[in-house]
This record gives sequence, C-alpha cells and structure tokens, in this order.
Amino acid sequence: MRSLVARVFAPLLTLIALAWSTASMAAVEIHFHSFNGSVFGRYPHTFIVLDGTLEADGRVIKENYGFSAKSSTAAILNGWASHMVYVEKDKYIRKTNRHFSITLSDEQYHRIVAEMRAWRDEPGKRYSLDERNCIHFVGRMASILGLRVEFPENMLRRPKKWLNHITALNPQLGASIIK
Repeated sequence: MRSLVARVFAPLLTLIALAWSTASMAAVEIHFHSFNGSVFGRYPHTFIVLDGTLEADGRVIKENYGFSAKSSTAAILNGWASHMVYVEKDKYIRKTNRHFSITLSDEQYHRIVAEMRAWRDEPGKRYSLDERNCIHFVGRMASILGLRVEFPENMLRRPKKWLNHITALNPQLGASIIK
C-alpha cells in the first residue's frame, strides 16, 4: 500500500514543486541598449528592452521602447518636434549594444511601463534633440530604478558614449564599458 501511495503521489508532488519553483523564478529584466547608427539613415539611438515573466500572474513580457521624433526631417534641428515611442524590430535589436541589465520587481516593471505611456501620450511637440530625446527617455527609466544619471552636453547625441558613462557612474551594475 505504501509503495502504491508513493508511486501515485510522488509525480504529483514533483509537479507541484516544479511549478512552485518556476513561479518563484519569475522575473522581468530591463536591458539598456544603444545603436551606433548606420549609413542607411538610422541615427544613433538608445532604448530599453523588457523581457521575462511577471511573478504575480505569469504573463510573459517581450517589449521594447525608445523615444524618437515622429519624423526625422531637418525640422528637428530647429526646436521641438512631434514625438513618439518607437518599438524596435527583433532583427535590429540583435545588432545593438546591450550595456547592462537589471532584474525588476513586478512593481518596477509597471512603473516603467506607466512612465513610457506618460512620455508617449503627452500632448504637443515633446521631442528635442538637445532637451528631450531618446537619451533623456532612457535616463528617466534608469533613474526610476535608482541609478545615478547625468546628461553631459557632449553626449546628448551619442547614445553609446552616454550609456557607457551611465555604466561608469553605477559600478554596482558590474557591467563593462562597450568599445
């Protein structure tokens, strides 16, 4: 009788333990990326990638967000322009620099998404090359997570150099400078 109980309940207990440990391993990570630009019209850019699983409901997250002008005409050189939150295609993400990653709590994930929506949905022309660009957007996300963030004037159009600067300001990340 005892071996019959063991044979019936052992697999069930194993499944429960596996499910329990998987739920406790649920986490979303945020990755900070830069793109160097290209000869085909893509300007240097920085953005965030969110991926993983929310602990509370097990929802799988695979998202990315960057802040940009809606149009990359010469008008963006003359002041404020219409803005958008840009989502990168997976094939382009693989060609970018991943500077560092941070594991998020569900609450932090929701705060990041709420901030993205606030930037995306803000009325008016809210993009400026020097005052509110992709670097400022990613910097805001980093500051929400408690990172030290600065915006040196000579880096406001150089996302890779800027993210390397943020990496150096935050040695607790254990990240390397990208050459």
